Amino acid sequence: MGRRFFGTDGIRGKANTFPITPELALKIGMATGIAFRRGNHRHRVVIGKDTRLSGYMIETALVAGFTSVGVDCFQTGPVPTPAIAMLTRSLRADMGVMISASHNPYDDNGIKIFGPDGFKLSDDLEIEIEAMLETDLSSKLAPSAGLGRNTRIDSAADRYVEFVKRTLPRNLGLDGVRIALDCANGAAYKVAPIALWELGAEVMAIGVSPDGFNINRECGSTDTKALCEKVHEVRADIGIALDGDADRVIVVDERGQIIDGDQLLAVIAGTWADEGKLSQPGVVATVMSNLGLERHLADRGLTLERTKVGDRHVVEAMRSGAYNVGGEQSGHIILSDHTTTGDGLIAALQVLAVVVQTGRPVSEVCRRFEPVPQVLRNVRIVEGKPLEDERVKAAIDDARRRLGNHGRLVIRPSGTEPLIRVMAEGDDGGLVNEVVDDIVAAVGRAA
Repeated sequence: MGRRFFGTDGIRGKANTFPITPELALKIGMATGIAFRRGNHRHRVVIGKDTRLSGYMIETALVAGFTSVGVDCFQTGPVPTPAIAMLTRSLRADMGVMISASHNPYDDNGIKIFGPDGFKLSDDLEIEIEAMLETDLSSKLAPSAGLGRNTRIDSAADRYVEFVKRTLPRNLGLDGVRIALDCANGAAYKVAPIALWELGAEVMAIGVSPDGFNINRECGSTDTKALCEKVHEVRADIGIALDGDADRVIVVDERGQIIDGDQLLAVIAGTWADEGKLSQPGVVATVMSNLGLERHLADRGLTLERTKVGDRHVVEAMRSGAYNVGGEQSGHIILSDHTTTGDGLIAALQVLAVVVQTGRPVSEVCRRFEPVPQVLRNVRIVEGKPLEDERVKAAIDDARRRLGNHGRLVIRPSGTEPLIRVMAEGDDGGLVNEVVDDIVAAVGRAA
Protein backbone atom coordinates (compact mmCIF):
# COMPACT_ATOMS: atom_id res chain seq x y z
CA MET A 1 0.00 0.00 0.00
CA GLY A 2 1.28 3.48 -0.85
CA ARG A 3 1.58 6.41 1.54
CA ARG A 4 -1.29 8.86 1.21
CA PHE A 5 -0.76 10.93 4.35
CA PHE A 6 2.81 10.50 5.58
CA GLY A 7 5.59 12.42 3.85
CA THR A 8 9.30 12.64 4.61
CA ASP A 9 8.62 14.10 8.06
CA GLY A 10 5.25 12.94 9.33
CA ILE A 11 1.95 14.34 8.09
CA ARG A 12 2.01 17.96 7.01
CA GLY A 13 -0.18 20.47 5.20
CA LYS A 14 -2.20 23.68 5.44
CA ALA A 15 -3.87 23.96 8.83
CA ASN A 16 -7.63 23.30 8.85
CA THR A 17 -7.39 21.95 5.32
CA PHE A 18 -7.20 18.24 4.57
CA PRO A 19 -5.22 16.38 5.84
CA ILE A 20 -4.46 18.77 8.74
CA THR A 21 -8.03 18.88 10.04
CA PRO A 22 -9.44 18.12 13.50
CA GLU A 23 -11.34 15.17 12.05
CA LEU A 24 -8.19 13.49 10.77
CA ALA A 25 -6.18 14.44 13.86
CA LEU A 26 -8.81 12.71 15.98
CA LYS A 27 -8.48 9.57 13.89
CA ILE A 28 -4.68 9.74 13.89
CA GLY A 29 -4.81 9.69 17.68
CA MET A 30 -7.12 6.69 17.61
CA ALA A 31 -5.12 4.77 14.98
CA THR A 32 -1.75 5.49 16.56
CA GLY A 33 -3.00 4.50 19.99
CA ILE A 34 -4.31 1.23 18.57
CA ALA A 35 -1.11 0.55 16.63
CA PHE A 36 1.02 0.88 19.77
CA ARG A 37 -1.06 -1.32 22.05
CA ARG A 38 1.47 -3.59 23.72
CA GLY A 39 0.21 -5.70 26.63
CA ASN A 40 -2.33 -4.77 29.27
CA HIS A 41 -0.57 -1.85 30.97
CA ARG A 42 -1.91 1.72 30.92
CA HIS A 43 -0.60 3.09 27.66
CA ARG A 44 0.66 6.66 27.52
CA VAL A 45 1.58 9.24 24.88
CA VAL A 46 3.59 12.46 25.22
CA ILE A 47 2.17 15.31 23.11
CA GLY A 48 4.14 18.48 22.37
CA LYS A 49 3.73 21.35 19.96
CA ASP A 50 5.35 24.50 18.64
CA THR A 51 3.75 27.95 18.79
CA ARG A 52 1.40 27.93 15.79
CA LEU A 53 -2.18 29.06 16.33
CA SER A 54 -3.48 25.81 14.88
CA GLY A 55 -1.61 23.79 17.48
CA TYR A 56 -4.47 24.22 19.95
CA MET A 57 -6.96 22.71 17.52
CA ILE A 58 -4.80 19.75 16.55
CA GLU A 59 -3.68 19.08 20.11
CA THR A 60 -7.27 18.91 21.38
CA ALA A 61 -8.32 16.56 18.59
CA LEU A 62 -5.34 14.26 19.15
CA VAL A 63 -6.07 14.07 22.88
CA ALA A 64 -9.68 13.12 22.12
CA GLY A 65 -8.49 10.40 19.75
CA PHE A 66 -5.93 8.92 22.10
CA THR A 67 -8.12 8.96 25.19
CA SER A 68 -11.00 7.37 23.25
CA VAL A 69 -8.89 4.23 22.75
CA GLY A 70 -7.68 4.18 26.34
CA VAL A 71 -4.34 6.01 26.05
CA ASP A 72 -3.28 8.43 28.80
CA CYS A 73 -2.03 11.76 27.39
CA PHE A 74 0.77 13.89 28.81
CA GLN A 75 0.81 17.38 27.30
CA THR A 76 4.01 19.42 27.44
CA GLY A 77 3.01 22.68 25.79
CA PRO A 78 5.57 24.30 23.44
CA VAL A 79 8.87 22.38 23.49
CA PRO A 80 11.32 21.39 20.71
CA THR A 81 10.75 18.24 18.69
CA PRO A 82 13.84 16.55 20.19
CA ALA A 83 12.40 17.19 23.65
CA ILE A 84 9.42 14.99 22.75
CA ALA A 85 11.73 12.23 21.54
CA MET A 86 13.67 12.46 24.81
CA LEU A 87 10.59 12.66 27.05
CA THR A 88 8.97 9.68 25.34
CA ARG A 89 11.87 7.55 26.55
CA SER A 90 12.27 9.31 29.89
CA LEU A 91 8.60 8.88 30.83
CA ARG A 92 8.49 5.31 29.51
CA ALA A 93 5.69 6.34 27.17
CA ASP A 94 4.49 4.07 24.39
CA MET A 95 4.64 6.85 21.81
CA GLY A 96 5.30 10.55 21.37
CA VAL A 97 3.68 13.13 19.10
CA MET A 98 4.99 16.53 18.04
CA ILE A 99 2.60 19.01 16.44
CA SER A 100 4.73 21.15 14.14
CA ALA A 101 5.47 22.02 10.55
CA SER A 102 9.11 22.70 11.42
CA HIS A 103 10.48 25.56 9.28
CA ASN A 104 7.24 26.16 7.33
CA PRO A 105 5.10 29.31 7.83
CA TYR A 106 2.49 29.55 10.58
CA ASP A 107 -0.49 28.51 8.46
CA ASP A 108 1.03 25.06 7.87
CA ASN A 109 1.14 22.43 10.56
CA GLY A 110 2.02 18.78 10.93
CA ILE A 111 2.05 15.70 13.11
CA LYS A 112 5.29 13.82 13.82
CA ILE A 113 5.09 10.49 15.64
CA PHE A 114 7.79 8.76 17.69
CA GLY A 115 7.91 5.20 18.98
CA PRO A 116 8.77 4.24 22.57
CA ASP A 117 12.47 4.27 21.69
CA GLY A 118 12.31 7.94 20.66
CA PHE A 119 12.81 7.22 16.96
CA LYS A 120 10.44 8.26 14.19
CA LEU A 121 8.23 5.54 12.79
CA SER A 122 9.28 2.94 10.26
CA ASP A 123 7.61 2.82 6.86
CA ASP A 124 5.74 -0.32 7.90
CA LEU A 125 4.22 1.36 10.95
CA GLU A 126 3.24 4.45 8.98
CA ILE A 127 1.53 2.24 6.40
CA GLU A 128 -0.26 0.35 9.18
CA ILE A 129 -1.56 3.60 10.67
CA GLU A 130 -2.58 4.92 7.25
CA ALA A 131 -4.57 1.76 6.59
CA MET A 132 -6.53 2.31 9.80
CA LEU A 133 -7.27 5.92 8.85
CA GLU A 134 -9.31 4.58 5.93
CA THR A 135 -11.46 2.32 8.13
CA ASP A 136 -14.16 2.55 10.80
CA LEU A 137 -12.42 2.31 14.18
CA SER A 138 -15.53 2.45 16.35
CA SER A 139 -15.18 -1.21 17.30
CA LYS A 140 -11.73 -0.45 18.76
CA LEU A 141 -12.94 2.22 21.19
CA ALA A 142 -12.22 1.72 24.87
CA PRO A 143 -15.09 0.91 27.26
CA SER A 144 -16.31 3.78 29.40
CA ALA A 145 -14.24 2.66 32.38
CA GLY A 146 -11.13 2.29 30.23
CA LEU A 147 -10.92 5.79 28.73
CA GLY A 148 -7.59 7.58 28.90
CA ARG A 149 -6.79 10.54 31.12
CA ASN A 150 -5.12 13.82 30.18
CA THR A 151 -2.36 15.45 32.24
CA ARG A 152 -0.17 18.50 31.65
CA ILE A 153 3.53 18.06 32.46
CA ASP A 154 4.71 21.37 33.89
CA SER A 155 8.27 20.03 34.27
CA ALA A 156 8.79 19.14 30.60
CA ALA A 157 10.79 22.24 29.70
CA ASP A 158 12.98 21.93 32.81
CA ARG A 159 13.66 18.27 32.09
CA TYR A 160 14.78 19.11 28.57
CA VAL A 161 17.00 22.00 29.67
CA GLU A 162 18.86 19.74 32.11
CA PHE A 163 19.17 17.04 29.45
CA VAL A 164 20.69 19.50 26.97
CA LYS A 165 23.13 20.94 29.50
CA ARG A 166 24.51 17.47 30.27
CA THR A 167 25.60 17.03 26.64
CA LEU A 168 28.28 19.71 26.99
CA PRO A 169 31.64 18.08 27.85
CA ARG A 170 32.22 17.71 31.59
CA ASN A 171 33.80 20.66 33.41
CA LEU A 172 33.25 22.92 30.41
CA GLY A 173 31.14 26.08 30.58
CA LEU A 174 30.27 28.97 28.29
CA ASP A 175 31.45 31.74 30.63
CA GLY A 176 32.30 34.90 28.72
CA VAL A 177 30.78 33.74 25.41
CA ARG A 178 28.43 36.32 23.85
CA ILE A 179 25.68 34.55 21.96
CA ALA A 180 23.08 36.09 19.67
CA LEU A 181 20.24 33.58 19.61
CA ASP A 182 17.27 33.42 17.23
CA CYS A 183 14.52 31.04 18.38
CA ALA A 184 12.29 31.67 15.32
CA ASN A 185 9.35 32.56 17.59
CA GLY A 186 9.01 28.83 17.85
CA ALA A 187 9.15 25.87 20.18
CA ALA A 188 12.51 26.72 21.79
CA TYR A 189 11.67 30.31 22.70
CA LYS A 190 11.82 29.51 26.42
CA VAL A 191 14.21 26.57 26.76
CA ALA A 192 17.08 27.67 24.49
CA PRO A 193 17.85 31.02 26.20
CA ILE A 194 17.60 29.37 29.63
CA ALA A 195 19.93 26.50 28.76
CA LEU A 196 22.63 28.74 27.28
CA TRP A 197 22.40 31.27 30.13
CA GLU A 198 22.61 28.57 32.79
CA LEU A 199 25.77 27.27 31.10
CA GLY A 200 27.36 30.69 31.65
CA ALA A 201 26.84 32.46 28.33
CA GLU A 202 25.70 36.03 27.81
CA VAL A 203 22.58 35.58 25.71
CA MET A 204 20.97 38.20 23.47
CA ALA A 205 17.81 36.55 22.16
CA ILE A 206 15.46 37.44 19.31
CA GLY A 207 12.51 35.49 17.97
CA VAL A 208 11.25 34.84 21.51
CA SER A 209 7.85 36.56 21.31
CA PRO A 210 5.51 34.08 19.59
CA ASP A 211 1.97 35.21 18.86
CA GLY A 212 0.70 32.19 16.92
CA PHE A 213 1.38 33.81 13.55
CA ASN A 214 5.05 34.88 13.52
CA ILE A 215 6.83 31.52 13.76
CA ASN A 216 9.64 31.41 11.15
CA ARG A 217 8.55 34.82 9.81
CA GLU A 218 11.70 36.73 8.83
CA CYS A 219 13.62 34.86 11.50
CA GLY A 220 15.08 31.49 12.36
CA SER A 221 17.35 29.13 10.45
CA THR A 222 15.64 29.76 7.10
CA ASP A 223 15.95 33.56 7.28
CA THR A 224 19.11 34.63 9.10
CA LYS A 225 19.16 38.32 8.11
CA ALA A 226 17.89 39.48 11.52
CA LEU A 227 20.39 37.29 13.33
CA CYS A 228 23.31 38.53 11.22
CA GLU A 229 22.32 42.09 12.10
CA LYS A 230 22.05 41.16 15.78
CA VAL A 231 25.53 39.63 15.76
CA HIS A 232 26.95 42.91 14.44
CA GLU A 233 24.82 45.02 16.77
CA VAL A 234 25.87 43.31 20.01
CA ARG A 235 29.32 42.20 18.79
CA ALA A 236 28.48 38.61 19.53
CA ASP A 237 31.02 35.80 19.35
CA ILE A 238 28.48 33.58 17.62
CA GLY A 239 24.95 33.62 16.28
CA ILE A 240 22.69 30.57 16.65
CA ALA A 241 19.51 30.26 14.59
CA LEU A 242 16.99 27.52 15.33
CA ASP A 243 13.91 26.71 13.28
CA GLY A 244 10.29 26.52 14.39
CA ASP A 245 10.60 23.20 16.20
CA ALA A 246 14.33 23.55 16.99
CA ASP A 247 15.44 20.32 15.36
CA ARG A 248 17.82 22.19 13.08
CA VAL A 249 20.42 24.92 13.52
CA ILE A 250 22.37 27.38 11.40
CA VAL A 251 25.34 29.25 12.87
CA VAL A 252 26.49 32.80 12.12
CA ASP A 253 30.13 33.65 12.85
CA GLU A 254 31.39 36.82 14.53
CA ARG A 255 31.67 38.50 11.12
CA GLY A 256 28.03 37.85 10.30
CA GLN A 257 28.77 35.06 7.82
CA ILE A 258 26.42 32.06 7.62
CA ILE A 259 27.70 28.57 8.42
CA ASP A 260 25.47 25.75 7.22
CA GLY A 261 24.96 22.18 8.36
CA ASP A 262 27.71 20.78 6.13
CA GLN A 263 30.33 22.89 7.88
CA LEU A 264 28.90 21.96 11.28
CA LEU A 265 29.14 18.28 10.36
CA ALA A 266 32.76 18.81 9.41
CA VAL A 267 33.50 20.52 12.73
CA ILE A 268 31.85 17.87 14.88
CA ALA A 269 33.09 14.87 12.90
CA GLY A 270 36.64 16.21 12.77
CA THR A 271 36.70 16.99 16.49
CA TRP A 272 35.17 13.67 17.47
CA ALA A 273 37.62 11.84 15.20
CA ASP A 274 40.54 13.59 16.93
CA GLU A 275 39.10 12.64 20.33
CA GLY A 276 38.42 9.03 19.33
CA LYS A 277 34.67 9.49 19.75
CA LEU A 278 33.52 8.56 16.23
CA SER A 279 31.90 5.13 16.28
CA GLN A 280 32.72 4.68 12.59
CA PRO A 281 35.33 6.40 10.39
CA GLY A 282 32.73 8.53 8.65
CA VAL A 283 29.43 10.38 8.80
CA VAL A 284 26.01 10.14 7.18
CA ALA A 285 24.51 12.98 5.14
CA THR A 286 22.05 13.36 2.29
CA VAL A 287 22.42 13.77 -1.44
CA MET A 288 22.14 17.54 -0.91
CA SER A 289 25.37 17.88 1.08
CA ASN A 290 28.11 19.76 -0.72
CA LEU A 291 30.78 17.89 -2.65
CA GLY A 292 33.31 19.98 -0.73
CA LEU A 293 32.30 18.19 2.48
CA GLU A 294 32.82 14.80 0.90
CA ARG A 295 36.28 15.79 -0.33
CA HIS A 296 37.20 17.31 3.05
CA LEU A 297 36.20 14.15 4.91
CA ALA A 298 38.13 12.01 2.45
CA ASP A 299 41.25 14.08 3.15
CA ARG A 300 40.75 13.22 6.83
CA GLY A 301 40.37 9.52 6.04
CA LEU A 302 36.63 9.66 6.71
CA THR A 303 33.79 8.54 4.49
CA LEU A 304 30.49 10.23 3.62
CA GLU A 305 27.52 7.93 3.27
CA ARG A 306 24.72 9.67 1.37
CA THR A 307 20.99 9.05 1.82
CA LYS A 308 17.75 10.42 0.45
CA VAL A 309 16.69 13.81 1.79
CA GLY A 310 15.07 13.75 5.22
CA ASP A 311 16.52 13.30 8.66
CA ARG A 312 14.64 10.03 9.12
CA HIS A 313 16.67 8.54 6.24
CA VAL A 314 19.85 9.81 7.83
CA VAL A 315 18.88 8.24 11.15
CA GLU A 316 18.06 4.92 9.48
CA ALA A 317 21.47 4.82 7.79
CA MET A 318 23.18 5.79 11.04
CA ARG A 319 21.47 2.97 12.91
CA SER A 320 22.15 0.33 10.26
CA GLY A 321 25.79 1.40 9.88
CA ALA A 322 26.46 2.15 13.57
CA TYR A 323 27.40 5.79 12.86
CA ASN A 324 27.04 8.36 15.63
CA VAL A 325 27.27 11.56 13.55
CA GLY A 326 24.96 12.48 10.71
CA GLY A 327 22.91 15.34 9.37
CA GLU A 328 21.78 17.58 6.58
CA GLN A 329 23.04 20.76 4.97
CA SER A 330 19.86 22.46 6.20
CA GLY A 331 21.08 22.10 9.78
CA HIS A 332 19.54 18.85 10.98
CA ILE A 333 22.41 17.39 13.00
CA ILE A 334 21.88 13.99 14.62
CA LEU A 335 24.33 12.93 17.32
CA SER A 336 23.16 9.49 18.38
CA ASP A 337 25.34 9.45 21.49
CA HIS A 338 22.85 12.00 22.81
CA THR A 339 19.66 12.00 20.73
CA THR A 340 17.45 9.96 18.42
CA THR A 341 16.58 12.86 16.12
CA GLY A 342 17.95 16.22 15.01
CA ASP A 343 18.56 18.66 17.87
CA GLY A 344 19.64 22.18 16.98
CA LEU A 345 20.55 23.20 20.49
CA ILE A 346 22.69 20.14 21.23
CA ALA A 347 24.49 20.51 17.90
CA ALA A 348 25.18 24.16 18.69
CA LEU A 349 26.65 23.17 22.06
CA GLN A 350 29.07 20.77 20.38
CA VAL A 351 30.31 23.60 18.17
CA LEU A 352 30.53 25.96 21.15
CA ALA A 353 32.61 23.37 22.99
CA VAL A 354 35.19 23.46 20.20
CA VAL A 355 35.21 27.25 20.21
CA VAL A 356 35.77 27.38 23.98
CA GLN A 357 38.37 24.61 24.04
CA THR A 358 40.44 26.03 21.18
CA GLY A 359 40.04 29.69 22.07
CA ARG A 360 39.67 30.41 18.35
CA PRO A 361 36.93 32.54 16.74
CA VAL A 362 33.95 30.87 15.14
CA SER A 363 35.04 32.07 11.69
CA GLU A 364 38.14 29.87 12.00
CA VAL A 365 36.62 26.94 13.83
CA CYS A 366 33.70 26.52 11.45
CA ARG A 367 35.36 27.03 8.07
CA ARG A 368 36.67 23.54 7.50
CA PHE A 369 36.42 23.37 3.70
CA GLU A 370 35.68 25.49 0.64
CA PRO A 371 32.27 24.51 -0.78
CA VAL A 372 32.09 23.88 -4.50
CA PRO A 373 29.58 26.10 -6.33
CA GLN A 374 26.09 24.74 -5.64
CA VAL A 375 22.76 26.02 -6.92
CA LEU A 376 19.36 24.96 -5.61
CA ARG A 377 16.13 26.22 -7.14
CA ASN A 378 12.53 25.25 -6.50
CA VAL A 379 9.80 25.02 -9.11
CA ARG A 380 6.23 25.13 -7.80
CA ILE A 381 3.88 22.65 -9.44
CA VAL A 382 0.09 22.50 -9.49
CA GLU A 383 -0.55 18.98 -10.72
CA GLY A 384 0.86 16.21 -12.83
CA LYS A 385 4.30 14.57 -12.81
CA PRO A 386 6.64 16.88 -14.72
CA LEU A 387 9.68 14.69 -14.07
CA GLU A 388 8.12 12.08 -16.38
CA ASP A 389 7.89 14.58 -19.25
CA GLU A 390 10.23 13.67 -22.12
CA ARG A 391 11.53 17.26 -22.43
CA VAL A 392 12.43 17.30 -18.76
CA LYS A 393 14.15 13.93 -19.04
CA ALA A 394 16.16 15.20 -22.00
CA ALA A 395 17.23 18.34 -20.10
CA ILE A 396 18.34 16.22 -17.15
CA ASP A 397 20.31 13.81 -19.35
CA ASP A 398 22.02 16.75 -21.06
CA ALA A 399 22.91 18.29 -17.70
CA ARG A 400 24.46 15.06 -16.45
CA ARG A 401 26.51 14.78 -19.62
CA ARG A 402 27.79 18.35 -19.33
CA LEU A 403 28.71 18.03 -15.65
CA GLY A 404 30.46 14.72 -16.21
CA ASN A 405 32.72 13.64 -13.36
CA HIS A 406 33.20 17.19 -12.09
CA GLY A 407 29.80 17.75 -10.54
CA ARG A 408 26.55 16.29 -9.23
CA LEU A 409 22.90 16.71 -10.09
CA VAL A 410 19.92 16.03 -7.78
CA ILE A 411 16.31 16.53 -8.92
CA ARG A 412 13.53 15.48 -6.57
CA PRO A 413 9.97 16.31 -5.53
CA SER A 414 9.70 17.94 -2.13
CA GLY A 415 8.30 15.67 0.54
CA THR A 416 6.53 18.53 2.33
CA GLU A 417 5.53 21.08 -0.34
CA PRO A 418 4.25 21.02 -3.99
CA LEU A 419 7.72 21.74 -5.37
CA ILE A 420 10.32 20.17 -7.60
CA ARG A 421 13.79 20.84 -6.19
CA VAL A 422 16.63 21.15 -8.69
CA MET A 423 20.18 21.09 -7.33
CA ALA A 424 23.47 21.03 -9.19
CA GLU A 425 27.02 21.53 -8.03
CA GLY A 426 30.44 21.36 -9.60
CA ASP A 427 33.81 23.01 -9.95
CA ASP A 428 32.59 25.27 -12.78
CA GLY A 429 30.06 27.70 -11.23
CA GLY A 430 28.95 29.08 -14.59
CA LEU A 431 28.14 25.63 -15.91
CA VAL A 432 26.24 24.77 -12.73
CA ASN A 433 24.01 27.81 -13.16
CA GLU A 434 23.38 27.00 -16.82
CA VAL A 435 22.28 23.41 -16.27
CA VAL A 436 19.99 24.40 -13.40
CA ASP A 437 18.41 27.14 -15.53
CA ASP A 438 17.79 24.66 -18.35
CA ILE A 439 16.17 22.05 -16.11
CA VAL A 440 14.05 24.60 -14.24
CA ALA A 441 12.79 25.97 -17.55
CA ALA A 442 11.90 22.49 -18.77
CA VAL A 443 10.09 21.60 -15.53
CA GLY A 444 8.25 24.92 -15.63
CA ARG A 445 6.96 24.22 -19.12
CA ALA A 446 5.90 20.70 -18.16
CA ALA A 447 4.22 21.79 -14.91
